[in-house]
Amino acid sequence: MSLPPEKASELKQIIHNHLLKMDIHGKIREVLAETVRDDKDSAHRSLSETDFLHALQRRGIIDDVMKDLHFTQVTNTLQECQIYKLNEACYRIKGILLFLSANIDPSRRYLYLQVLGGKAFLEHLQEPEPFPGQLCSTFTLYLHFRNQRFRSKPVPCACEPDLKEGFLLEIHKDGVGEGSKMADATAMLSMCDPVHFVLIKTDTSSETTLISSYFLDWRTVLASPTGKTCFAVELMGVGSECKVPAGVLTVSLELYPPLTETLSTDIVSTQQSLERQRTAEKERLFLVYAKQWWREFLEIRPSHQSKLVKIFAQDENGVNRPVCSYVRVLRAGRLLESPRQAARFVSLLAHEKAPVVGGGGKQEQWCTLMAFLCRGKGDCEDHATLLCSLLLGFGLDTYVCVGTKAKGVPHAWVLTRGTDGSITFWESLTAHRYLHRAIDPDAPPLAPTPKPSSPYRTVGCVFNHQTFLANCQPSDAVELCVFDFQNQSRWKVMSEEALKSVCAPGSTTSLPPLPPLCAPSLDPAAASNHLELEMRYLVSEHRKDLDLVTVWDDHLSYLLSSALSAYELERCTGVSCGNEEFQDAVRRAVPDGHTFKGFPIHFLHRNARRAFATCLRSPFCEEIVCCRGDHVRLAVRVRVFVYPENACAVWLMFACKYRSVL
Repeated sequence: MSLPPEKASELKQIIHNHLLKMDIHGKIREVLAETVRDDKDSAHRSLSETDFLHALQRRGIIDDVMKDLHFTQVTNTLQECQIYKLNEACYRIKGILLFLSANIDPSRRYLYLQVLGGKAFLEHLQEPEPFPGQLCSTFTLYLHFRNQRFRSKPVPCACEPDLKEGFLLEIHKDGVGEGSKMADATAMLSMCDPVHFVLIKTDTSSETTLISSYFLDWRTVLASPTGKTCFAVELMGVGSECKVPAGVLTVSLELYPPLTETLSTDIVSTQQSLERQRTAEKERLFLVYAKQWWREFLEIRPSHQSKLVKIFAQDENGVNRPVCSYVRVLRAGRLLESPRQAARFVSLLAHEKAPVVGGGGKQEQWCTLMAFLCRGKGDCEDHATLLCSLLLGFGLDTYVCVGTKAKGVPHAWVLTRGTDGSITFWESLTAHRYLHRAIDPDAPPLAPTPKPSSPYRTVGCVFNHQTFLANCQPSDAVELCVFDFQNQSRWKVMSEEALKSVCAPGSTTSLPPLPPLCAPSLDPAAASNHLELEMRYLVSEHRKDLDLVTVWDDHLSYLLSSALSAYELERCTGVSCGNEEFQDAVRRAVPDGHTFKGFPIHFLHRNARRAFATCLRSPFCEEIVCCRGDHVRLAVRVRVFVYPENACAVWLMFACKYRSVL
């Protein structure tokens, strides 16, 4: 017997309130510290979950959790069911709380970061309390620290959102052979990597909005005598609202195991001050160099003033950073198998220009990689820098190009140079590739002029993680451009040493660390089945409104899978295959005298109603969905292809067959 959703929610709330009342976090911390202390003799052995469970049982923590939970005024059957579910839920919650014990190594240091709630999110001051089971906008908090990524559970948007979550961050030493050693206070003081907070709002139609991006310096905990500190973090808005507070989070930090000797507050603040001064000096010197370099570039030709040479760009927090710092060598491990698959993945992240209040043209905003990945969408510059980073990871000679498309619209795309001198453009928004063929301006006037091989019109500069080059050729037209970067009469190069001083990893504390890609958590088969059932329901309801009967052909629906698989393979590799088998199967499935019609379409989201509304705008699709005739049979197939970061390529195909009547 299962509980209805409202009873399950009530049960979870009772357990949650009881655990808070017991101060279960505090008790678990005490037991953990005691267990680690007692286990020092076997420091070479990892503390197992079983050891920790035994320690909890000895202290009576588990019995205390269960002791006072009871229900009255219910029937015996329901009471038995609730007690069973309560036991199961309690142990599940206990398992979540005991994540501290999982894979804990007594020889390593950990930072336990707790978010204890939010307040002053004034934009949601009038937000009504959602009813149980009601769809509402949610906040999700994402964290990145030293190659580790975490996310909170979504909570309803409110002026005081219930953001209460704990994250266990491992603090490991850098350097060869140092990773297994416990970091002491001095080693941790030299770790300037911040904890990056990214707060995302997701509305009821699954649209995401970046609310705040904040870098937390966690090292204040090193000066706490108790090894624990609690403080408020003011989150600022992004883009044009980067000076406006978005809300406040209460954050608690605690070190495991605690430090035997803490540092003084003066030592920590002095270290932070020295790092800020060193960073400011490097940035000042680079700015002086960049100004001199720009003056020299303008002296070559006065027309260079109008070229799109982008040396600095503002991030989501309004901080000006060199464009080269937005590109790093990024290896995706087993998550992406080839450069073309990487291009496909980047193209599945939606394209959205930075929002701007009022008129006045395009809002300038490049995003840090963490903010771009968490939001799942961004502008062309975000896509181009991510694709460039991934292609560099695959060992290609890759650059980001800044220039214009048709009608002079500013744009960014990616360029790769082959060892044979060939130039290939990669459009990061679509994963299309274009082989560049330069036009010889000295060719005879009667020679046929080839059509442009790409949609790009001008290029002002190219850059990657360690190179910046400005186009100083007489014309910045892409079709006339020669991409010979060693020729200093065609390309003016910036000093690699100057760029390295502010763009190399670890060169300055203002550089955001590079997050790893996350493996997908979505089950593609389950997502495909769920979306397909929703589409069937929507089609049936739509036809019912037209007084039409809907009869589904399951066999024909299954046959559409091979076509959808072939479409995605072609987008990934550029190679078309499998069409012959699909066509042959359809011919066998459609009897003589019948007509077959099919309509495939591609989406980047999994919202069934939005997808169906889009499909009906096509007269071809509407003709299939609203098909009238003799012996009409309908089919629909959905395939969800999942990539890193849960980026989805959703392929949908409607089809029908009917007897032809003259």
